[in-house]
Amino acid sequence: MLDLYDRKILALLQRNAEMPVAEIAAEIGLTTTPCWRRIRKLEERGYFKRRVALLDEEKLNVGVSVFMAIRTNQHSRAWSSAFVKATEEIPEIVDIFRLAGEIDYMLRVVVPDIATFDRVYQRLIQKVEIHDVSSMFAMETIKSSTELPLDYA
Repeated sequence: MLDLYDRKILALLQRNAEMPVAEIAAEIGLTTTPCWRRIRKLEERGYFKRRVALLDEEKLNVGVSVFMAIRTNQHSRAWSSAFVKATEEIPEIVDIFRLAGEIDYMLRVVVPDIATFDRVYQRLIQKVEIHDVSSMFAMETIKSSTELPLDYA
């Protein structure tokens, strides 16, 4: 169970994983050593999946986000494995969610333009049979966050 200090540490590190321990300690009202121990304990308990740099899509020329709603008529383990393998081989596919309901999978694809998206789409359907695909192009990103809510921990 997380206490208030742990939640504050996680909140700060979600915003900036490079924040020095001394700054975190000062921000939350602890001295450096106990703060460092808490961070280590949180790491050991698996609260951090990994520490990454969030890159700028526009600067990397992948500013177009496309959401692919995929329906399949095959729900076998073999098809699912082939689908996962196929998507892992396409770096433009950055998020994949298996859903309950009418849509089986939702993918987010980042590309520079529609023509590149079409090439990604063609690569995917060559690797795995898909019953139905509906693609939606994001016009504007209103909110995008990697910060998780901590009130439920």
